[in-house]
Amino acid sequence: MAKIRIGQIGTAHGHAAGKLSTYRKSSDYDVVGIVEPDLKLRQQAESQSEFRDLPWMTVEQLLNVPDLQAVAIETEPRFLLSHAENCIDAGKHVHLDKPAGESLIQFRRILDAASRRHLCVQMGYMYRYNPAIVLMKDLVRKGILGEPFEMHCVMSKVVDSASRLKHAEYAGGMMFELGCHLIDVVVDVLGTPERVDPYYRHVGSDRDTLRDNMLAVFGYPKAIATVKSSAQEVDGGSRRHIVICGTEGTVHIQPLDSPKTVRMTLSKERGKYLKGQQEVAMSPFERYVGDAADFAKVIRAEKMFDWSPMHDLAVQETVLRASGCPIDQ
Repeated sequence: MAKIRIGQIGTAHGHAAGKLSTYRKSSDYDVVGIVEPDLKLRQQAESQSEFRDLPWMTVEQLLNVPDLQAVAIETEPRFLLSHAENCIDAGKHVHLDKPAGESLIQFRRILDAASRRHLCVQMGYMYRYNPAIVLMKDLVRKGILGEPFEMHCVMSKVVDSASRLKHAEYAGGMMFELGCHLIDVVVDVLGTPERVDPYYRHVGSDRDTLRDNMLAVFGYPKAIATVKSSAQEVDGGSRRHIVICGTEGTVHIQPLDSPKTVRMTLSKERGKYLKGQQEVAMSPFERYVGDAADFAKVIRAEKMFDWSPMHDLAVQETVLRASGCPIDQ
Protein backbone atom coordinates (compact mmCIF):
# COMPACT_ATOMS: atom_id res chain seq x y z
CA MET A 1 0.00 0.00 0.00
CA ALA A 2 1.38 3.40 -1.00
CA LYS A 3 2.49 5.64 1.83
CA ILE A 4 0.55 8.81 2.55
CA ARG A 5 2.57 11.88 1.66
CA ILE A 6 2.43 14.31 4.58
CA GLY A 7 4.21 17.54 5.54
CA GLN A 8 4.32 19.63 8.69
CA ILE A 9 3.89 23.35 9.19
CA GLY A 10 5.44 24.68 12.37
CA THR A 11 7.86 23.63 15.10
CA ALA A 12 6.68 25.89 17.96
CA HIS A 13 3.87 23.75 19.36
CA GLY A 14 4.64 21.57 22.34
CA HIS A 15 3.62 18.50 20.36
CA ALA A 16 5.55 19.38 17.17
CA ALA A 17 8.60 17.18 17.64
CA GLY A 18 6.62 14.19 18.92
CA LYS A 19 4.11 14.32 16.09
CA LEU A 20 6.79 14.59 13.42
CA SER A 21 8.76 11.74 14.96
CA THR A 22 5.64 9.56 14.97
CA TYR A 23 4.92 10.20 11.29
CA ARG A 24 8.54 9.48 10.39
CA LYS A 25 8.52 6.16 12.24
CA SER A 26 5.15 5.06 10.86
CA SER A 27 4.94 2.75 7.85
CA ASP A 28 1.79 4.65 6.81
CA TYR A 29 3.53 7.95 6.03
CA ASP A 30 6.17 9.54 3.85
CA VAL A 31 7.18 12.87 5.40
CA VAL A 32 8.05 15.12 2.47
CA GLY A 33 9.15 18.28 4.28
CA ILE A 34 8.66 20.82 7.00
CA VAL A 35 7.85 24.54 7.11
CA GLU A 36 9.14 27.00 9.70
CA PRO A 37 9.25 30.63 8.56
CA ASP A 38 10.67 31.84 11.89
CA LEU A 39 14.47 31.62 11.53
CA LYS A 40 15.11 31.33 15.27
CA LEU A 41 12.60 28.50 15.65
CA ARG A 42 14.02 26.74 12.61
CA GLN A 43 17.55 26.93 14.01
CA GLN A 44 16.33 25.48 17.29
CA ALA A 45 14.54 22.65 15.49
CA GLU A 46 17.52 21.82 13.29
CA SER A 47 19.45 20.81 16.41
CA GLN A 48 16.83 18.20 17.33
CA SER A 49 16.95 14.68 15.97
CA GLU A 50 13.22 14.63 15.17
CA PHE A 51 13.70 17.30 12.47
CA ARG A 52 17.03 16.11 11.08
CA ASP A 53 17.51 15.28 7.39
CA LEU A 54 14.17 16.68 6.24
CA PRO A 55 13.74 19.26 3.48
CA TRP A 56 12.84 22.75 4.77
CA MET A 57 10.25 24.45 2.60
CA THR A 58 7.96 27.44 2.32
CA VAL A 59 4.21 26.90 2.73
CA GLU A 60 3.77 27.35 -1.02
CA GLN A 61 6.44 24.77 -1.79
CA LEU A 62 4.92 22.25 0.60
CA LEU A 63 1.39 22.62 -0.72
CA ASN A 64 2.70 22.10 -4.26
CA VAL A 65 4.54 18.85 -3.50
CA PRO A 66 3.17 16.27 -5.97
CA ASP A 67 0.58 13.93 -4.42
CA LEU A 68 0.71 15.62 -1.03
CA GLN A 69 -2.36 14.36 0.87
CA ALA A 70 -2.10 15.73 4.39
CA VAL A 71 -0.51 18.44 6.51
CA ALA A 72 0.12 18.48 10.25
CA ILE A 73 -0.09 21.99 11.69
CA GLU A 74 2.12 22.49 14.75
CA THR A 75 2.51 26.25 15.10
CA GLU A 76 1.74 28.50 18.04
CA PRO A 77 -2.05 28.58 18.63
CA ARG A 78 -2.52 32.02 17.07
CA PHE A 79 -1.32 30.74 13.68
CA LEU A 80 -3.07 27.37 13.64
CA LEU A 81 -6.31 28.39 11.96
CA SER A 82 -4.84 30.47 9.15
CA HIS A 83 -2.62 27.59 8.09
CA ALA A 84 -5.49 25.10 8.43
CA GLU A 85 -7.67 27.24 6.19
CA ASN A 86 -4.93 27.44 3.54
CA CYS A 87 -4.44 23.68 3.63
CA ILE A 88 -8.15 22.91 3.32
CA ASP A 89 -8.39 25.38 0.43
CA ALA A 90 -5.53 23.47 -1.20
CA GLY A 91 -7.45 20.20 -0.84
CA LYS A 92 -5.35 18.61 1.91
CA HIS A 93 -6.42 16.65 4.98
CA VAL A 94 -5.31 18.40 8.17
CA HIS A 95 -4.07 17.33 11.56
CA LEU A 96 -4.67 20.47 13.63
CA ASP A 97 -3.06 20.64 17.01
CA LYS A 98 -4.88 22.02 20.00
CA PRO A 99 -6.55 24.26 20.90
CA ALA A 100 -8.32 25.32 17.70
CA GLY A 101 -7.19 28.95 17.83
CA GLU A 102 -9.10 31.85 19.32
CA SER A 103 -11.74 32.46 16.64
CA LEU A 104 -14.76 30.18 16.79
CA ILE A 105 -16.10 31.83 13.64
CA GLN A 106 -12.99 30.96 11.63
CA PHE A 107 -12.87 27.43 13.02
CA ARG A 108 -16.49 26.88 12.00
CA ARG A 109 -15.66 28.14 8.52
CA ILE A 110 -12.74 25.70 8.27
CA LEU A 111 -14.84 22.73 9.37
CA ASP A 112 -17.61 23.65 6.92
CA ALA A 113 -15.13 23.91 4.06
CA ALA A 114 -13.52 20.59 4.98
CA SER A 115 -16.91 18.86 5.09
CA ARG A 116 -17.86 20.21 1.67
CA ARG A 117 -14.60 18.90 0.23
CA HIS A 118 -14.75 15.55 2.10
CA LEU A 119 -11.54 16.33 3.96
CA CYS A 120 -10.67 15.29 7.49
CA VAL A 121 -9.68 17.76 10.20
CA GLN A 122 -8.18 15.71 13.03
CA MET A 123 -7.74 17.62 16.29
CA GLY A 124 -4.64 16.95 18.38
CA TYR A 125 -6.31 16.12 21.69
CA MET A 126 -3.94 13.57 23.13
CA TYR A 127 -6.32 11.43 25.21
CA ARG A 128 -8.63 10.33 22.39
CA TYR A 129 -6.72 7.09 21.77
CA ASN A 130 -5.61 6.47 25.35
CA PRO A 131 -6.84 2.92 26.19
CA ALA A 132 -8.07 3.96 29.64
CA ILE A 133 -10.18 6.76 28.17
CA VAL A 134 -11.44 4.41 25.45
CA LEU A 135 -12.49 1.93 28.15
CA MET A 136 -14.23 4.63 30.20
CA LYS A 137 -16.24 5.84 27.21
CA ASP A 138 -17.20 2.29 26.33
CA LEU A 139 -18.45 1.62 29.87
CA VAL A 140 -20.55 4.78 29.80
CA ARG A 141 -22.05 4.08 26.38
CA LYS A 142 -22.92 0.50 27.31
CA GLY A 143 -24.68 1.71 30.45
CA ILE A 144 -22.40 -0.27 32.77
CA LEU A 145 -21.90 2.77 35.01
CA GLY A 146 -25.58 3.66 34.95
CA GLU A 147 -26.45 7.32 34.45
CA PRO A 148 -23.42 9.61 34.87
CA PHE A 149 -23.93 12.38 37.42
CA GLU A 150 -20.37 13.51 38.28
CA MET A 151 -17.12 13.96 36.38
CA HIS A 152 -13.93 15.42 37.87
CA CYS A 153 -10.82 16.11 35.77
CA VAL A 154 -7.41 17.54 36.66
CA MET A 155 -4.45 18.32 34.38
CA SER A 156 -1.64 20.46 35.80
CA LYS A 157 2.14 20.83 35.79
CA VAL A 158 4.92 23.23 36.74
CA VAL A 159 5.43 25.75 33.92
CA ASP A 160 8.83 27.47 33.69
CA SER A 161 9.18 31.25 33.46
CA ALA A 162 9.77 31.40 29.69
CA SER A 163 6.77 29.18 28.96
CA ARG A 164 4.60 31.20 31.34
CA LEU A 165 5.31 34.31 29.27
CA LYS A 166 4.27 32.50 26.09
CA HIS A 167 1.08 31.12 27.65
CA ALA A 168 0.25 34.55 29.08
CA GLU A 169 -0.08 35.87 25.52
CA TYR A 170 -3.43 34.06 25.41
CA ALA A 171 -6.31 35.23 27.58
CA GLY A 172 -7.45 31.66 28.18
CA GLY A 173 -4.48 30.75 30.37
CA MET A 174 -3.94 27.17 31.50
CA MET A 175 -7.49 26.08 30.66
CA PHE A 176 -6.82 27.07 27.05
CA GLU A 177 -3.37 25.45 27.08
CA LEU A 178 -3.92 22.24 29.08
CA GLY A 179 -7.52 21.97 30.19
CA CYS A 180 -8.69 21.72 26.58
CA HIS A 181 -7.52 18.09 26.49
CA LEU A 182 -9.91 17.25 29.32
CA ILE A 183 -12.77 19.30 27.90
CA ASP A 184 -12.58 17.18 24.75
CA VAL A 185 -13.20 14.10 26.90
CA VAL A 186 -15.98 15.71 28.96
CA VAL A 187 -17.90 16.82 25.87
CA ASP A 188 -17.42 13.40 24.26
CA VAL A 189 -18.84 11.63 27.32
CA LEU A 190 -21.53 14.04 28.55
CA GLY A 191 -22.23 16.21 25.50
CA THR A 192 -22.31 19.99 25.21
CA PRO A 193 -22.94 21.55 28.63
CA GLU A 194 -25.95 23.76 29.22
CA ARG A 195 -23.85 26.10 31.35
CA VAL A 196 -20.13 26.81 31.81
CA ASP A 197 -18.83 28.77 34.79
CA PRO A 198 -15.12 29.67 34.64
CA TYR A 199 -13.02 30.58 37.68
CA TYR A 200 -9.47 31.83 37.35
CA ARG A 201 -6.70 33.27 39.49
CA HIS A 202 -3.13 34.46 39.08
CA VAL A 203 -1.10 33.07 41.97
CA GLY A 204 2.39 32.54 40.52
CA SER A 205 5.30 34.67 41.62
CA ASP A 206 6.45 35.29 38.04
CA ARG A 207 5.91 38.75 36.62
CA ASP A 208 3.33 37.83 34.04
CA THR A 209 -0.43 37.91 33.69
CA LEU A 210 -0.97 34.19 33.18
CA ARG A 211 -4.24 32.78 34.47
CA ASP A 212 -2.34 29.99 36.17
CA ASN A 213 -4.94 28.54 38.54
CA MET A 214 -8.17 27.74 36.71
CA LEU A 215 -11.35 25.80 37.29
CA ALA A 216 -14.42 25.37 35.09
CA VAL A 217 -17.76 23.93 36.18
CA PHE A 218 -20.02 22.42 33.53
CA GLY A 219 -23.74 22.09 34.15
CA TYR A 220 -25.92 19.36 32.60
CA PRO A 221 -29.54 18.41 33.27
CA LYS A 222 -28.50 15.55 35.55
CA ALA A 223 -24.74 15.90 35.89
CA ILE A 224 -21.99 18.28 37.01
CA ALA A 225 -18.44 18.15 35.65
CA THR A 226 -15.34 20.05 36.73
CA VAL A 227 -12.03 20.63 34.94
CA LYS A 228 -9.03 21.98 36.89
CA SER A 229 -5.70 23.15 35.47
CA SER A 230 -2.79 25.01 37.04
CA ALA A 231 0.77 25.99 36.18
CA GLN A 232 2.48 25.38 39.51
CA GLU A 233 1.58 21.90 40.73
CA VAL A 234 4.71 20.00 41.76
CA ASP A 235 4.73 16.59 40.06
CA GLY A 236 1.39 17.48 38.54
CA GLY A 237 1.71 14.75 35.93
CA SER A 238 1.25 11.99 38.48
CA ARG A 239 -1.99 13.54 39.77
CA ARG A 240 -3.60 14.10 36.39
CA HIS A 241 -6.82 12.18 36.60
CA ILE A 242 -10.39 11.68 35.47
CA VAL A 243 -13.12 10.32 37.74
CA ILE A 244 -16.60 9.60 36.44
CA CYS A 245 -19.44 8.56 38.73
CA GLY A 246 -22.64 6.94 37.55
CA THR A 247 -25.62 5.54 39.39
CA GLU A 248 -24.23 1.99 38.95
CA GLY A 249 -20.49 2.55 39.25
CA THR A 250 -17.38 4.72 39.30
CA VAL A 251 -14.22 4.77 37.19
CA HIS A 252 -10.99 6.43 38.31
CA ILE A 253 -8.09 6.92 35.86
CA GLN A 254 -4.80 8.14 37.39
CA PRO A 255 -2.31 9.01 36.05
CA LEU A 256 -3.75 9.91 32.65
CA ASP A 257 -0.73 9.87 30.38
CA SER A 258 0.29 6.22 30.64
CA PRO A 259 -2.01 4.41 33.09
CA LYS A 260 -1.15 0.81 33.88
CA THR A 261 -4.55 0.12 35.45
CA VAL A 262 -8.00 1.66 35.76
CA ARG A 263 -9.81 1.47 39.09
CA MET A 264 -13.47 0.54 38.76
CA THR A 265 -16.19 0.05 41.35
CA LEU A 266 -19.53 -1.45 40.29
CA SER A 267 -22.76 -1.96 42.19
CA LYS A 268 -23.26 -5.38 40.56
CA GLU A 269 -21.54 -7.84 38.26
CA ARG A 270 -21.61 -6.83 34.59
CA GLY A 271 -20.22 -9.50 32.27
CA LYS A 272 -16.48 -9.85 32.83
CA TYR A 273 -16.52 -7.02 35.38
CA LEU A 274 -17.10 -7.98 39.02
CA LYS A 275 -19.24 -6.38 41.68
CA GLY A 276 -17.19 -4.08 43.91
CA GLN A 277 -13.77 -2.54 43.41
CA GLN A 278 -11.31 -3.94 40.86
CA GLU A 279 -8.23 -2.92 38.89
CA VAL A 280 -8.42 -3.36 35.12
CA ALA A 281 -5.02 -3.72 33.39
CA MET A 282 -4.27 -1.40 30.47
CA SER A 283 -2.08 -2.07 27.45
CA PRO A 284 1.02 0.13 27.01
CA PHE A 285 0.25 3.50 25.47
CA GLU A 286 2.51 5.79 23.43
CA ARG A 287 1.34 9.29 22.60
CA TYR A 288 0.42 10.13 19.01
CA VAL A 289 0.74 6.60 17.59
CA GLY A 290 -2.99 5.91 17.67
CA ASP A 291 -3.75 9.33 16.23
CA ALA A 292 -1.43 8.79 13.27
CA ALA A 293 -2.74 5.28 12.56
CA ASP A 294 -6.37 6.38 12.66
CA PHE A 295 -5.68 9.44 10.51
CA ALA A 296 -4.18 7.16 7.86
CA LYS A 297 -7.27 4.94 7.81
CA VAL A 298 -9.54 7.94 7.37
CA ILE A 299 -7.40 9.37 4.57
CA ARG A 300 -7.49 6.00 2.80
CA ALA A 301 -11.30 5.89 3.21
CA GLU A 302 -11.05 2.70 5.24
CA LYS A 303 -13.31 4.17 7.93
CA MET A 304 -15.26 7.24 8.94
CA PHE A 305 -13.66 9.60 11.44
CA ASP A 306 -14.93 8.98 14.99
CA TRP A 307 -15.16 12.67 15.97
CA SER A 308 -17.58 14.75 13.95
CA PRO A 309 -17.11 18.42 13.02
CA MET A 310 -20.07 19.16 15.29
CA HIS A 311 -18.19 17.60 18.21
CA ASP A 312 -15.01 19.55 17.50
CA LEU A 313 -16.95 22.79 17.21
CA ALA A 314 -18.77 22.10 20.49
CA VAL A 315 -15.44 21.35 22.17
CA GLN A 316 -13.88 24.59 20.95
CA GLU A 317 -16.85 26.68 22.08
CA THR A 318 -16.72 24.98 25.48
CA VAL A 319 -12.94 25.54 25.71
CA LEU A 320 -13.39 29.26 25.07
CA ARG A 321 -16.23 29.53 27.59
CA ALA A 322 -14.26 27.59 30.20
CA SER A 323 -11.24 29.84 29.60
CA GLY A 324 -13.23 33.03 30.06
CA CYS A 325 -12.69 34.00 26.42
CA PRO A 326 -15.17 35.55 23.95
CA ILE A 327 -16.84 33.19 21.50
CA ASP A 328 -18.12 35.70 18.96
CA GLN A 329 -14.86 36.54 17.22
